[in-house]
Amino acid sequence: MIPGEYRLQEGVVACNSGRESIAVDVVNRGDRPVQVGSHYHFAEANSALEFDREAAYGRRLDIPAGTAARFEPGDRKTVRLILLAGTRQVFGLSNAVNGRLDGGAPAPADVTGEAAQ
Repeated sequence: MIPGEYRLQEGVVACNSGRESIAVDVVNRGDRPVQVGSHYHFAEANSALEFDREAAYGRRLDIPAGTAARFEPGDRKTVRLILLAGTRQVFGLSNAVNGRLDGGAPAPADVTGEAAQ
């Protein structure tokens, strides 16, 4: 082996294999593009995105790590979401959770931070 060399396996590598996912329809009602990263708590995504935030609570996009989904103004897409794993704690982002996810889903307005404004 050469230092720094990569040896990749043949074939397709399945992303998030075996993880239960749900489908959520998303519409960008804003006038600017919105990107959401792979591990972002989807329920706290930009308020210009219209979707079922209660269903998205505690979930992230079912896409490869380090990638993002982009929603152009007026775009309507169906995305797949999987549960956030690990300690299931979320801090920062829209400051809606700032702790454990498993205490019950807040109202959608609370998730987007709109209630606090």
